[in-house]
Amino acid sequence: MGSEAIIVFLIAGIVMVAGANFLSNLISHKSDSPTKREPYESGMKTIGPTWVQFKVGYYLFAILFLIFDVEVAFLIPWAVVFKDVGAIAFIEVLIFLVILGIGLIYAWKKGALKWE
Repeated sequence: MGSEAIIVFLIAGIVMVAGANFLSNLISHKSDSPTKREPYESGMKTIGPTWVQFKVGYYLFAILFLIFDVEVAFLIPWAVVFKDVGAIAFIEVLIFLVILGIGLIYAWKKGALKWE
């Protein structure tokens, strides 16, 4: 029964995604104009080069934000059941936080947190 259920869910997921794509293509408004093919659809001409390279620091800052955002996503369920899980889970979370702290100190020392 287990593998049959997985196949049914897989087929249902594929049908739902394909159906949503088909339905959106069927009822959406289609327009093909020169303005639509421009890099920006605001109707204003771009000033200067349109391909601007961003500094790597912005990406590093964003990745660090995501890392610590995911940390919170892992800590909230743990905090909800804190009284029930016991001392071993507390030690595991401390190890998790120490590893993240080491990563934060490393990023700080490398200058990834400097916003210039």
